[in-house]
Amino acid sequence: MSLDPTIIGTETPPVRLTVDAGRLRFFAKAIGETNPIFTDEKAAKAAGHDRLPVPPTFLFAIELEQPDSFAWLAKLGVDLRRILHGEQRFTYHSVAHAGDTVIARSRISDVYSRKGGALEFLVKDTAVTREDGSAVADLTSVIVIRRIGGGE
Repeated sequence: MSLDPTIIGTETPPVRLTVDAGRLRFFAKAIGETNPIFTDEKAAKAAGHDRLPVPPTFLFAIELEQPDSFAWLAKLGVDLRRILHGEQRFTYHSVAHAGDTVIARSRISDVYSRKGGALEFLVKDTAVTREDGSAVADLTSVIVIRRIGGGE
């Protein structure tokens, strides 16, 4: 089943996350980040932060904090066994820190196909803000869906 272009504009439920310092340290270690500002409070303060800053790619993981983070794709009829993470872009507006509560609001901004329908692409834009509405970052994620038989 091909993606219906009428899904463009569909929004997913917002995801709220209070950033935990321990979670930031774990994330930094998991991605191999060696800059101590992401793991050591003293180093963060020496660099001008009042708390641990959020590592650059951490914001991608906000939506993965939900119990069923891919339910929105399944709801669209996408076979989760056939998806690939195709691309991720970040535009930063400000630095989030441990203790901040951030909200991710996502919407599908495009769908298209290539290779005669064998590959479909779903583009999702996510705005991450603080509770007061101030912008933290804008994310664009491209999900590739592999179809059997060129677009069945």
